[in-house]
Amino acid sequence: MTADTMLVLKNVDVHYGKIHAIKRLSLHVNRGEIVALIGGNGAGKTTLLSAISGLLRVTSGEIKYNNIMINNLPAEEIVKKGISHVPERGLVFKPLTVEDNLLLGAYHLYSFANRNEYKKDLLQVYKMFPVLEERRKQLAGTLSGGEQQMLAIARALMAKPKLLLLDEPSMGLAPLIVKEILAYIKRLRDNHGLTVLLVEQNARSALQIADKGYVLETGRVLLQGSAEDLLANRDVQRAYLGRDLDT
Repeated sequence: MTADTMLVLKNVDVHYGKIHAIKRLSLHVNRGEIVALIGGNGAGKTTLLSAISGLLRVTSGEIKYNNIMINNLPAEEIVKKGISHVPERGLVFKPLTVEDNLLLGAYHLYSFANRNEYKKDLLQVYKMFPVLEERRKQLAGTLSGGEQQMLAIARALMAKPKLLLLDEPSMGLAPLIVKEILAYIKRLRDNHGLTVLLVEQNARSALQIADKGYVLETGRVLLQGSAEDLLANRDVQRAYLGRDLDT
């Protein structure tokens, strides 16, 4: 580990009842990195993100963020420390407007006395996602799937995170929208220094924007390495990238 290490998991175990979902798992994420988590269904990717963000309790092991133990802190405390989690399928508040969804993302930052300060953050988010500004008074439930995913990411950014946990941001979206969403993620890192831990069903696309990756299988780290090395790995190609070099 170095001074640039932001997130460290050491020998983490997570259980769902009698199911041992995460098994002695260790990994680390450095500041300013995009780190991809890939693996098949049931590998433990979503469980891992939920454990980091406080939605699930850790049975044993350590999770440290900026050298502070965050094991089993309440989710709202973890958000305050600088970690935002965009769950699978985005989960926007459909009966509320786009702008109200965004303001909910910043609920812990602003009191009534300084409520006007959020306007600067809104302008920044609208600059990154112009389509959301165009639809700011529109009900979130009437947005397209891609727009709802953008809204979920933008709402998480309103919390001013240093680390963004993204769970399957491309799920159910058309390929062109997937490309757009992943390009947004890369720009957030390149232009704003955001650190990203990314779970993505499209393993090839995730590794193409990532710095490094971890391959999970049945709750364990099976492989790890630079994104370039994992893209070139024959076993990873066969299992996760839809390409068998021997055929």
